[in-house]
Amino acid sequence: MTLFEPHRLGDIDLNNRIVMAPMTRSRAGHDDEPTPLTIDYYTQRASAGLIITEGVYPSYDGKGYVRTPGIVSEKQIAAWEKVCRKVHENNGKIVMQIMHCGRVAAAANKKETARTLAPSPLQAAGKMYTDTDGMVAHDVPEEMTLKDIEQTINDFATATQNAINIGFDGVELHATSGYLPAQFLSTGTNLREDAYGGSLENRLRFTLDVLDAMIDRAGAGRVGMRICPGNPFNDLHDDNPAETFAALLDAVSPKNLAYLHVIRMDPQINRGVDNIALAQKHFDGPLILNESFDKEAAQKMIESGTASAVSFGRLFVSNPDLVRRFETGAPLAEMERSTLYTPGEKGYTDYPFL
Repeated sequence: MTLFEPHRLGDIDLNNRIVMAPMTRSRAGHDDEPTPLTIDYYTQRASAGLIITEGVYPSYDGKGYVRTPGIVSEKQIAAWEKVCRKVHENNGKIVMQIMHCGRVAAAANKKETARTLAPSPLQAAGKMYTDTDGMVAHDVPEEMTLKDIEQTINDFATATQNAINIGFDGVELHATSGYLPAQFLSTGTNLREDAYGGSLENRLRFTLDVLDAMIDRAGAGRVGMRICPGNPFNDLHDDNPAETFAALLDAVSPKNLAYLHVIRMDPQINRGVDNIALAQKHFDGPLILNESFDKEAAQKMIESGTASAVSFGRLFVSNPDLVRRFETGAPLAEMERSTLYTPGEKGYTDYPFL
């Protein structure tokens, strides 16, 4: 088995096992819609076996960062349809990552009518960039009512339906990086005492309910989930991430997802948790592995059967033809960090092909 062989993940056929990882790029238009530049960006990278889009918000409440896209308005949906069509015209496959930021948000980045919601009213440490006010503290979130939770689950379902209706090959639930599903899972951010908090079983409920809602709209073979047990990003803390995610994956595994997307971390800095080993033990399905793989290390993961595919982020930013460069052994272009999140084509669509 090699990185360059076709493979099937659930109901999605890949031309190769080289996946473009989801990456926020902060290039959405005035109404948080993909722009013509967005179309170019993803089309340039359509030779990937699978493209996973940047995180896309399922509701205006779910937006956190500046210039990030949604799948809510007719304008946003129509623009995403153009992205999807062009990728398919170039023989690519693309799934939409759905990302609700929860408490990791600033009001200056949202519509005036949008709220910042979380399992509990705990402000995340740290600051966030806004175009209007520079760096600002995260909002103090409102504690979600049961009605809010029901509405948010429905928002994920509707976002999934919108994505499938316009031709996306699938959807991915973003369940790490301190965003809403991770906030419900973690003891440090979920202080609830109702059906969605307290016990481990209750802390799992929101993520499982969201997955079920997404599966209901797309079919399990077109739904993936991204995790990184123990990831402290965005002020996330859980007393026992190994226990939390073992229980989550034990519950998720029978659902027959298309894949589980696992970000690896060094167990020495991850409280002893080996994310890949944890996933292998508790998830009986295809794994996409991520984080700082080079071609050789990725190939070993495929050959050993540890991974069905490997995703690359930074390398796809600066090498739109990464698959060809891997195939031919060509040198790889370096990513320019200063233009990761800046508007315009520089550092976005102007990286050269071979």
